[in-house]
Amino acid sequence: MKIVDVIPLAFPEVAVIRFARFRDHRGYFTEHYRVSDFEGLDLLRGIDFRQMNESFSRAGTIRGLHFQWDPYQGKLVRAVTGRLIDLILDIRQGSPTYGQIIAHDLPSRPDDDHAQWIWIPPGFAHGMLLTEDTLVEYLCSGEYNPKTEAGLSPFAPDLDWSLCDPELAETFHRLAASNPLVSPKDRDAPDLATWSQDPRSSHFLFGQTIR
Repeated sequence: MKIVDVIPLAFPEVAVIRFARFRDHRGYFTEHYRVSDFEGLDLLRGIDFRQMNESFSRAGTIRGLHFQWDPYQGKLVRAVTGRLIDLILDIRQGSPTYGQIIAHDLPSRPDDDHAQWIWIPPGFAHGMLLTEDTLVEYLCSGEYNPKTEAGLSPFAPDLDWSLCDPELAETFHRLAASNPLVSPKDRDAPDLATWSQDPRSSHFLFGQTIR
């Protein structure tokens, strides 16, 4: 696996990992995962990926914002085909960026000379905005537990979008206002203020070490 660069985002714990594609007249070949290469990255050192998921979403879909504890679940996410705009919300109590949300654009284009993963560690809620039919793959650092997972509404009015790229924020709000494809569970999820009063929110604290 040839890692091109690692780019921290507005939340420094969240980072994009770009890896090379080897192209010729036939198309391309790439290694998109190699244990030894990921173990060489500080942000992923000691992470044991326990589960791999795949999702397909129609254009106009919004998913999230999801998170889990017991076990905690970090996610390494990439678009296999299509265009994924990843949504990341800081839910760590005491964090200076608590309640702030950012987005990162991860299109998958066969002619690009690189592709990218994004790492979302525990302590952040994860969502997805799909502007075209998109296949997504993600590796999880903990196995799914339906008894200890929760979500926040991506449409909640008390989320702080000030750190988000303005164009991506506008893309989200434009789609959100145009009858997006969204599950009832995600649409009816609580807002940030409601979650902040939930005793379970104390599972995510700023400064705690979670693996």
